[in-house]
Amino acid sequence: MSESEPPSNSCPLFMVGKNSRGNWVVQDQKGLRGGLFVNRAQAVKFAIFENGNRRDAVVMVPGVLELNLEGKPSVQDRCSPHVQLARAA
Repeated sequence: MSESEPPSNSCPLFMVGKNSRGNWVVQDQKGLRGGLFVNRAQAVKFAIFENGNRRDAVVMVPGVLELNLEGKPSVQDRCSPHVQLARAA
């Protein structure tokens, strides 16, 4: 797989968004890695670094994204087709 190819599955590997307090959150789809960040740039930089420099595997989440590192998704069914996600720049 070349670096320009999209991830092998259609689900995002890392989600980036804001929590209910306005902090920037990064969360992997399995809920095993993530963190809180002071700005969007640092959150996206972390997500890109953690997934092996794959920008196409980082998505911006509209609405609220709460950090949950218990290994359980904090939002139900993020991979369903009806959820609108935007690629991070």
